[in-house]
Amino acid sequence: MSFEALGLHASIVKAVTDAGYTKPTTVQEQAVPAAIEGRDLLVSSQTGSGKTAAFMLPALHKFAIAEQSEAARTANQEAQSARARGERPRFKPAQPKMLVLTPTRELALQVTSATEKYGTQIRRVKAVSILGGMPYPKQMQLLSRNPEILVATPGRLIDHMESGKIDFSQLEILVLDEADRMLDMGFIDDIEKIIAATPAARQTMLFSATLDGMVGNMARRITKDPMVIQIASSSSKHENISQRVHFVDDLSHKNRLLDHLLRDETLDQAVVFTATKRDADTIADRLNIAGFSAAALHGDMHQGARNRTLDGLRRGQVKVLVATDVAARGIDVPNITHVFNYDLPKFPEDYVHRIGRTGRAGRNGLAISLVNHAEGMNVKRIERFTKQLIPVTAIEGFEPKKTASAPRSSARPGGWKPGDNRAAAAKPGQRTFSKPSAPRSGEGGGYKGSNPRSTDGARRSYGDR
Repeated sequence: MSFEALGLHASIVKAVTDAGYTKPTTVQEQAVPAAIEGRDLLVSSQTGSGKTAAFMLPALHKFAIAEQSEAARTANQEAQSARARGERPRFKPAQPKMLVLTPTRELALQVTSATEKYGTQIRRVKAVSILGGMPYPKQMQLLSRNPEILVATPGRLIDHMESGKIDFSQLEILVLDEADRMLDMGFIDDIEKIIAATPAARQTMLFSATLDGMVGNMARRITKDPMVIQIASSSSKHENISQRVHFVDDLSHKNRLLDHLLRDETLDQAVVFTATKRDADTIADRLNIAGFSAAALHGDMHQGARNRTLDGLRRGQVKVLVATDVAARGIDVPNITHVFNYDLPKFPEDYVHRIGRTGRAGRNGLAISLVNHAEGMNVKRIERFTKQLIPVTAIEGFEPKKTASAPRSSARPGGWKPGDNRAAAAKPGQRTFSKPSAPRSGEGGGYKGSNPRSTDGARRSYGDR
């Protein structure tokens, strides 16, 4: 099926074609025609499936064929008249026609960037991001343009709503992107407050890894006769991503093994996931000292620094991104060939989203978890969730001296045998980074006994306000 066959406006088809897209993905084939008809949607699809275009293309189609509203014309005429009289126009609340809520700043910026790309042929449609870390004067300037499309994180949006800077009385389309993540981050009250401020007659589209539990309950409350689209569950097997577990004895062993694995000649770019923001900074510093081009990404960084880091990653200037789960969703860099779980994630769902940073656009990827022996049960939880076993691997010269508390060798298909590794043997004299002199909390992998609110899982840790 072609984009034109979906019923999209000619200007949208041209913009998408100019951007290099040849045919819609499965989720786009099902979601776009239904959204054009005005249906509410509940969509469960895996990361990287093209869901941003699934909700943004039909919205842009609607704006492309709609005439400029009388209210907007009147507002423009009043502003022009005030300027002609030499008066400074009074600030009026922005009245967006579409609102996209996202859990993180990175995803908000990615959605805004994609919208600008899809809407290059529509001159009057403006899309802006409202998110934590951006100076208020800049956001006020963006809101003064009265954009048709507003992409926002819930916390910062609430701030502007309470100060009277945004009026949702004209809202036509509401999108909740990665709704499950927003609920995990504690945004449920903010989301309920935002939804209550929007017209009941709006079109609502909710995208989530899962459509059960708390997400399902909320979805039923906020939608009317929704069309349910389930492309793939969050436990997608990622057939194009090879997965491995390496058991490690201690922190020093883990650091030496990571150093060795990052020197794999097949590695183009990699993401190393840590449990805490402090570890992300520490490991990025050590990797730079060891000769890698590395950078950290976490919720305590100012937005400008985060943007520079991501820009460096996309340009290939950063080879190794060391990140907390703030980066687990919303980053789409096709040259990421490897993902390393320096610390296992707290929830199996996060494992799926982490490894989904590699193997993008049909490419192959490799996901490696460095696991302390006491964390064997956590690996089993991930295997139960994904419904597949993760092979245990060892590299000559880096084998663990201890054995895992719960032996898994008999359960894994095929087992490991010499020659199975993509990583080359360690080179004589290669540099490694060593264990820090001061003991760290969470030395056994940063998973067991850790506080969920201390690892970017809470809203304030993400810094999205």
